[in-house]
Order: sequence, then C-alpha cells, then structure tokens
Amino acid sequence: MASEHTTQTQTVQQAATNSDGEAPWADLEVAIPSDRDHASLVALVECALVELTHEQVGAVVVAQQVWGTKRTQYVAVDDVGQHFQKGHFDSRLGWNETTVPRKIVRDELITQLTRSASPPADTREAAASEPDTFTVKPVRELQTP
Repeated sequence: MASEHTTQTQTVQQAATNSDGEAPWADLEVAIPSDRDHASLVALVECALVELTHEQVGAVVVAQQVWGTKRTQYVAVDDVGQHFQKGHFDSRLGWNETTVPRKIVRDELITQLTRSASPPADTREAAASEPDTFTVKPVRELQTP
C-alpha cells in the first residue's frame, strides 16, 4: 500500500514539471495572431485557466498599438476559478482593475488569440514594434500599477 501511494505521488509530481524541473507553463508564450487552429487555441485557454486556478500564475496579453502598449493580466481570486482579477494597462488611460467571471475571461482570451493581424498604421512603426503575445507567468513577475 505505501509503495502504491509513493508511486502515485511521484507520478503526480513528474506530471507537474517538465524534464528541466520547470512547471509546464513556464515557457508558454504564443504570438498573436497565431497559426494554430481555433480548437487548439480554445484548449490552450482552458488549460491556462486551470493553471491560473491551481498555481500562483497569471495570464498576460500584451498588444502593441500605434499609441502605445496595452497589457491585460488575469489572476484567479478564488480556489474554484470562477472569478478573476483583471488588470488592464493602456498607455493612454493608465491602470484599471476589475473582478470578472470565468466566462468573460475565457471569451476575452479566445477572442484575443483568434484575432487576425491588424494592418499596421505605419510601416516604420510596425517594423520596430514587437508582436502581440499571450503568456502565463508567475504572479510575482506580473506588472502592477
């Protein structure tokens, strides 16, 4: 019995980390727009929401605009993952925080990840700017106002 419990515990711990000892979400970064199919992006969002609920991590979408950077962060505020703190930074408007339900977070992330590339307003600016991204990061690495 004890050996079965030890084996199960080791299996769970191995599943929670990759071969380098890092969490599976540690190197998650997706460029927006993505070349992944819709079903794959929906599955990615669902997995990210589970990680946000069970780990001390946040989902971050960074979008480059003509007028500056927009950054949206989501962090779970309860243990069941039904409510999330949404932090939004717009270089024109500043920082704003709200609490939103899981369905809204899911819909917003799917919308962001499945959107098409917007045509650049200025070719010079487009060449100099970084691509939009979706990442999952430890809460301690998230930006705060």
